[in-house]
Amino acid sequence: MDGGAGGIACLLAGICVTAWAIRRMARSGGRRRTMVLACVYHIAILVGFKYTEFLTGGAVEVGWAPLGLSFFTFQQLWLLKEVYTGEYVPAPGDSLLLYGLFFPTVTSGPILRPGIFFPQLREKGFLHPDWSDAAAGIYAICCGTIKKVLLADAFGTVVNNGWVHLEELSAPAAWLVILGYTLQLYFDFSGYCDIAAGVARLFGLRLPMNFDSPYRSASVTEFWKRWHITLTTFLRECLYFPLGGSRRGAIRTYCNILIVFLVSGFWHGAGWTFLVWGALHGLAQVVERVWGRGRDRLPFVLRWGLTFLFVNIAWVFFRAPDCTGALELLGRAVTGGFAKPAAWLLEGLFAEETSAVQMLIPAFTPWKNILRVVLLYGAGMVAVLWPRNTIRRMEDFRPTLWRGAALTVLTLWCVLSFTGVTTFIYSNF
Repeated sequence: MDGGAGGIACLLAGICVTAWAIRRMARSGGRRRTMVLACVYHIAILVGFKYTEFLTGGAVEVGWAPLGLSFFTFQQLWLLKEVYTGEYVPAPGDSLLLYGLFFPTVTSGPILRPGIFFPQLREKGFLHPDWSDAAAGIYAICCGTIKKVLLADAFGTVVNNGWVHLEELSAPAAWLVILGYTLQLYFDFSGYCDIAAGVARLFGLRLPMNFDSPYRSASVTEFWKRWHITLTTFLRECLYFPLGGSRRGAIRTYCNILIVFLVSGFWHGAGWTFLVWGALHGLAQVVERVWGRGRDRLPFVLRWGLTFLFVNIAWVFFRAPDCTGALELLGRAVTGGFAKPAAWLLEGLFAEETSAVQMLIPAFTPWKNILRVVLLYGAGMVAVLWPRNTIRRMEDFRPTLWRGAALTVLTLWCVLSFTGVTTFIYSNF
C-alpha cells in the first residue's frame, strides 16, 4: 500500500532531511556526523515501514508503506554520499524535489545518480526535446508497453497458474513455470525501465541504462554487470567499496561480496526467500572467484548454460511465498514425472486470440496448447538473446516506415489486450 497522502508526506519529509543535511555540510563542520545522521534517518524510515513485521516476527504490523520507498531511500543515500565526497556539488536551481519524486522513476527506478541527473537539468535540452528525442521517447514507450503487456503479463499467466496448482505440476510444467518467471521478471522490469526512459526523453532527459541483455551472461558476475545496473552500481560504490572492496585479502573480499548481496536481497523484500536469493548470488560469485581462470577455459555455451540455469533456480526463491514453496517447485522440476503440462497451466493465455484463430482455422484446435507454448517461449528467448536492448537502440534511433508500422500494430494489440489494471512487479519494492 502507498499510504496516499501519508506516503507522499513521508517522502517529502525525507527530501527535507536531505536538503537540511546538504546545507549543513556546505557551511559548517561536522560534515561526517551530519551525513551519518541523515543516512540513519532514511534507513530507519525504510526499516520501520518495510521490515518491522519481519524483524518482530509479526508482532508489530505497519500495514502500509510509501510507494517506491526502497528506490527513494537509496537515491537519497546516494545523493548524501556524493555531496559528502565532493563527487556532486549542488548548484543553484538543482531541484531536490524533482530528483526525489521524478514521476517516471519514483516507483520502480532506475536509481538516479546525482552527478549524472542534475547536470542535465541545466542543459538547454531539458523541457525542450528535439524531434529525435521525441521519436526515441515514443519508440521506447511502445517497446516497454509491448514487453509488459504481450510478454510479461503472458508469462505471468502461466506462472500464476503453476503456483496455484503447485502440487500437480509435472517436471516439464514445473520448468515452464520456472523459465516463465525468469522471462516475466525481465520483461516486466525492463519494460518499465523502457517506458520510464521514453517518458524522460520526452522531457529532454536521458536515464541511465538499467539492463544490458543480462540473460546473455556467461557468469553470475557478468550477470550483475548487466542486470539492474543502477542498483549494482549503488551497492558497489556505497557499500562494497566502503567495506574495503577487494583490497583487504581474499577472505575479506568474499565476506564483502556476501554482505552486499544479502543487503540486496533484503532490500527487495522482508522475507527469508529474498535473503536466500541474495545469499545464492553472493555465494555464486565467491565460487567464481575461487574457481578463477579454470572456469574461463570452459566452452562459452557451457558457461552460459550453467549461468542461465543458476539464475533460473535462484529466481524461484525470489518468486516463492516461502522457502518451502520454492523447494517444492524445484522438487517437482526433478521428480514430477514427464507427463505433458495440463491444460489449466495455459488457462487465460491469449484466450481471445486463441478463440479467434480456432474460429478461422478449426484445424488449429488440437495444436493450440503446444503452439502457444512454442510461440510465447520462443519469442521470449529470442527477445532476450538476440536484439540490442532498447536503451542502446534509442541512441541512434531513426524512425522508418516498417518500424512505425510494426510498433503501431503491436501497440494496438497491447491496447486491445488490456483486461484490467496491470501492475509492475518492482513497484512492490
